[in-house]
Amino acid sequence: MFKIIVTGPESSGKTTLCKELSKYFKKSFAKEYAREYLQNLNRDYTKQDLIKIAKKQLDLEKESTLLDTDLVTIKIWSNYKYGNCNKWITNQIKKQKKEKRFYLLCKPDIKWEKDPLRENPNNRLELYKIYKEEITNLKHDYYIVKAKNRSIKIISKMLIKNSFI
Repeated sequence: MFKIIVTGPESSGKTTLCKELSKYFKKSFAKEYAREYLQNLNRDYTKQDLIKIAKKQLDLEKESTLLDTDLVTIKIWSNYKYGNCNKWITNQIKKQKKEKRFYLLCKPDIKWEKDPLRENPNNRLELYKIYKEEITNLKHDYYIVKAKNRSIKIISKMLIKNSFI
């Protein structure tokens, strides 16, 4: 099954874009499980929480072709915050290299929106570069979503033209 993953650093419009694509193509999407998990956590999260988040996120991926994030985000998050990533997560990402995955990489060129779960208002461009490098290294196709091409019409035409939908 083909997967379209909307990804990028915090407050780059991922969820908004995912909702718009879901509505436009009349397809459900797999939500970012980390948000649900962290909202229900009554303490600061730890590196051990990331494996729980990753396992549930992977389960959610099986139910949809449109994803509001994936394990790559958890890997980047873990490496950035803790300096490394759990092997289970990296092994799952390696397995996904065989899958048909297309990334819509959201550039953080829109206004930052404050949110209690967001941690990185000042280094979004640095994180964006990490996302781009990670996706490139995985050899998955991707399209950079910038403020000027954020139109659902432009993105949907590109997805249809390239047989992603």
